[in-house]
Amino acid sequence: MDVFNRLAPFIQDFIYQNKWEELRGNQVASCEVIWGSDDNLLLSSGTASGKTEAAFLPVLTELYEKPSRSVGVIYISPLKALINDQFKRLEQLLVDSHIPVCKWHGDASQTKKNELIKHPEGIIQITPESLESLLTNKRGACLQMFSDLRFIIIDEVHQFMRDARGIQLLCILERLQKLTGVNPRRIGLSATLGDVSSAQNWLNTGTGRNCAAPITEDGKKRIKLHVERFVNLHDERDIADNDASDNKVVTGGNMGDREHYEYLFKMTLDKKTIIFTNSREETELVMANLREIAIQKKAPDVYRVHHGNVSALLRENTEDEMKSSDDKIVTGATVTLELGIDIGSLDQAVQIGAPLSVSSFAQRLGRCGRRGQVPQLLFTFVEDIRINPADTLGPINWEFIRTIAIIELYIKDHWIEPIYPHHHAYNLLYHQTMSHLKSSGELSPAALAQAILTLGCFRHISQEDYKQLLTHLINIEQLQRTEHGGLMIGREGEKIVNSHHFLTVFLAPEYLLVKDENRTIGTVDKIYPVGTRFALAGMTWETVDVNTKSKVIFVKKVPGISVVDWDVDFDAELHTVLVKKVRSILQGDLSYPYLSERCRERLTEIQYIARNSDILENLVTPLSDIKYAVFPWVGTRQLLTLHYALLKRKIKSKHPWITCVYLEVNFTGTKEELEYIISDIIKSDLDLYELPLPEKIQIDGKYNEFIPFHLLRKQFIEDYLDFEGLKEALG
Repeated sequence: MDVFNRLAPFIQDFIYQNKWEELRGNQVASCEVIWGSDDNLLLSSGTASGKTEAAFLPVLTELYEKPSRSVGVIYISPLKALINDQFKRLEQLLVDSHIPVCKWHGDASQTKKNELIKHPEGIIQITPESLESLLTNKRGACLQMFSDLRFIIIDEVHQFMRDARGIQLLCILERLQKLTGVNPRRIGLSATLGDVSSAQNWLNTGTGRNCAAPITEDGKKRIKLHVERFVNLHDERDIADNDASDNKVVTGGNMGDREHYEYLFKMTLDKKTIIFTNSREETELVMANLREIAIQKKAPDVYRVHHGNVSALLRENTEDEMKSSDDKIVTGATVTLELGIDIGSLDQAVQIGAPLSVSSFAQRLGRCGRRGQVPQLLFTFVEDIRINPADTLGPINWEFIRTIAIIELYIKDHWIEPIYPHHHAYNLLYHQTMSHLKSSGELSPAALAQAILTLGCFRHISQEDYKQLLTHLINIEQLQRTEHGGLMIGREGEKIVNSHHFLTVFLAPEYLLVKDENRTIGTVDKIYPVGTRFALAGMTWETVDVNTKSKVIFVKKVPGISVVDWDVDFDAELHTVLVKKVRSILQGDLSYPYLSERCRERLTEIQYIARNSDILENLVTPLSDIKYAVFPWVGTRQLLTLHYALLKRKIKSKHPWITCVYLEVNFTGTKEELEYIISDIIKSDLDLYELPLPEKIQIDGKYNEFIPFHLLRKQFIEDYLDFEGLKEALG
C-alpha cells in the first residue's frame, strides 16, 4: 500500500512543509490497520516515536474523505496539560482541513463547548472526568454529539490501566456505546507496556473487536547511563558521650549531601535537564539547594519545580520555558513530567535514587534523546551509612541494587512490569451505580444490575455481591426504594453525586491554597501557622495569614532553604521478576560499565556481604536467637501472602518497608523448623479467606466508606494476595 499517497491532501502538504523525510514504521503500520481492517489498534513504542501522528494520520484521512454527522473522534488523555499540548499540535495539522478540534475540560472555553453541543463535528479532546460529566449531566446531548462517532483515541494507556481512572474510562465508553448504539474503533497509545496482550484485552473491553498491535523496528538506540554515589557517614563505633550527658557526638555528618548538590549543579550547568525524584519533598529540597548554589556562584536562576502541588499556571510556564526559552532550564519533577507533554529536546535527565519501577525508568529515559539526540540519564545516590557491626543486613543498600536490576531488565532483557488487573473494584461499582442512576433516574434493581454488571470491568462481580452492595447503600441512605419497588439516589447519596468532587475516582487529600497576594503558588495539605517557613515551587515562603474557612494560606517570599512535607506520596511494589534480578546481581560477578568507580566498589562490598550472610542460597537466615530473615525472592504481593500465611500458624513477621525483599520473622524454634513450616505452607491447599487479615484491611480507594467491609476484604484477597505466584516462585 502506498501510504503517503493515500493520506488526505492537507496531511501531505503538512508533511512537505515540515520536511519529514519519510513516514515512520509505526505510522505506516497504523495506516495499514485502520484502512485494511475493522480492528482496534494498540500502538506501543518509545516516547517521541510519532505515536500521536500514527494514530491521527489515517483517522483524519477517514474523517476528511467521509465527514461524520457528529463528533467523529474522541481523544482521551489523563492530563489537561497533555490535552492543551496536543491541541496546539493538532491545530497546526488541521489548518487546511476544515475539521474542527475542541478541547473539553474544566479550564476550556465554555463558548466553544456550547458551539460543539449545537453543531457536533470534528474532534473532541477530553479527560475521563469531563466525559463522565457529559454522559451523566447531558445524556440527551450525548445522543446527538456522538451519534456517528468513528474513533476513540486513548493516550497513555498504561497510565489508565494501572489505576481506578482506567476502570472509570472503560465503563463510560461502554455506557456511551449502549446509549448511542454505535461501536467506534479504539486506538490506544503507550510508551511503556510490559504485557501487550493484557493491554489489547483492556482496550477491547466491551467492543467485541479484535485488537491489532503491530510491531515496528526502529533500530537499536544508543543510551548513555551513569550512576554516581555520595555518602553521609554516621559511624556508631565512634559515638562519644558529650560532657557525660545524653547528647551524642556523631562523626561524618551530611558531607555527602553537600557534595551531591555541588555535583548536580556542575552536571546540569548549561544543560536542559529534568531532575526526577520519587517525592515532592525531595524535589523541593534538591531544587532549593541548587538555586542557593547558583546564587553563591552568581549563576543565572534557571531552576524550576514541576509537581502536582505546584499551581497549573506555574507548571505551564515551566513547560513553555523548557520548550522555547534560550536558557538551559533545569526542572525538578516527580511523575508529572513522565508523560508525553512536549518540552522540546532535553540534554539529559537525572534520577535521584532508584526509579519506582522499570516502567517509570522507561518513561523517564524516554523524556530525553528526542530529535536525534542520544538519551542520557544520570543516576545519583546519597547513602546514609550507619556502621553497626551487629546489623548483618543493614550495610546492604537495596535501593542501589534495585536500580542496577531495573536498568538491566529494561536495557538487556527488554522487560517491563505487567499491570495487575482490577477485578473487584467495588468502589468503582458504587461510583458507576450512582452515576448511572443520576443520569437515568429511577430504575428497578434488575434493570440497574443489567446496566452495571454487564459492563466489561465488572464481569467478575457476582449478582450476590451486587445485591449486598445495593442493600448496604439503601441502609446508609445512599440509595432509597421508591413506592414502585425501584431504586433512586437517596438523601445521603444526593450530597455525594451533587458534589463537584464526585466525577473524580482517585483519592486526593484536602488541600489548602497557598497565595502570594493574588498569585496562586500551589497547594499544601496542612496549615503552616503565621511566621512558619516552608518550601513550595522551589522557593521558601513565610506564612503571613491563614484563612481557615476559605482554606487559604497567604505567604510572602523569603530567602534561604526550607522544607515541606505531604502526608501522602508515591509508593511502589516490586514484581517477582525484578526481585529475582536483584538476587542474580548479588550472586553474579558481571561488570556494569555505567557504574562509577565508587559505585563499583560499593557493589563489590554489597555482593561480599550478601554471599557471606547466606541469604542468596538459604530461604531462612538467622539474625539473632529469635529473629530470622526469610528470603523467598518474590514480589511484594507474594511476600505479603507468606506474611499472613505465617501469621495463620501463629508466627509473627514484618515487612520492614514497602520495597523490602524479605520478611523479618520472630520465631523461637530452629532455622530448620521454620524452613519446614514455610515448605508445608507452600504444599498446602491454603484458603486465603481463612487468613488472619487485619480487620479493616483494604486496597485504598475513593468511596470505600460506602462499601461493606466484607467486600473490601474480598477485593484485597482476590486482587492483591497471590498464593499461586508464591507457590510457583518457591516450587
